[in-house]
Amino acid sequence: MELTLNINEVSCTRCGHCVAVCPSHIFTQNEARGTIGIQNPQSCIVCGHCVAACPTGSVRHSSFPAETVHPIDRTALPTPEQVMLLCRARRSNRAFSKTPVPRELLEQIVEAAHRAPTASNMQQVAFTVVTDPEKLRRITNLTLDIFGGLIRLLENPILRPALKCLLPQAYRYLPTFHRLIAEQAKGNDLVLRGATAVILIHTPAEIRFGKVDSNLAYENGSLMAESLGVSQFYTGFVCSAIDNDRKGRFQKLLGLEGRKIHAGMALGMPAFRFPNYIDKKPVETTWL
Repeated sequence: MELTLNINEVSCTRCGHCVAVCPSHIFTQNEARGTIGIQNPQSCIVCGHCVAACPTGSVRHSSFPAETVHPIDRTALPTPEQVMLLCRARRSNRAFSKTPVPRELLEQIVEAAHRAPTASNMQQVAFTVVTDPEKLRRITNLTLDIFGGLIRLLENPILRPALKCLLPQAYRYLPTFHRLIAEQAKGNDLVLRGATAVILIHTPAEIRFGKVDSNLAYENGSLMAESLGVSQFYTGFVCSAIDNDRKGRFQKLLGLEGRKIHAGMALGMPAFRFPNYIDKKPVETTWL
């Protein structure tokens, strides 16, 4: 469908907000309070900045009909102090209860993640929510199977001298891989930690900024989970296994062929909530 974009000159106040915010420089204004012009509309990335910034609804964009535009009540937004407290309170809480996360809470977390910015406003980040206990078990088992293969590779007596030079950081994790597998044999899942849901964040495999976009989405979802009282942590072990999965077994398991999984979140209702936050190391900031 061809994009259409125009200005309602009757209601336009010529404030120039659309000119100021458009990343593609589609809107023109030769002088203050001058007429708003449009150039090269085919370069529009459909970010919606122009529609969102217009105080009179004068920017008419075919991708954003009236029912998709909503006013913001800024008096309802959290204060800076409340946002900072949320950031301080957010932790990777792996102490889950056996109570499943209600679907409506998972939907809110996904919606918050979906609201994160994406490079060039491509909006090609998608989400797979796994709550089936058997699929969760298979995610853990597949992660450990891949780690087992890495152990065999790294401990190969013929390859080890060369790999230690090429991949010194990999050997740092060897004890961790062994511990994960040993604990799994005892019935202790240290990969998902008893999570009742996993949200995997992915894009088409060829997208250049897929990893960045997906991790931005994770951060939004993580803060929403904290605000909802849902415990979560980043699925670092799973993502590491996916990066080393040359056969695409995770994609086959989850029906995600042709897509790249970049980030993930393990979730559960908390066995308890942290009553305190603690200070981090002093922030390292350079002012230039």
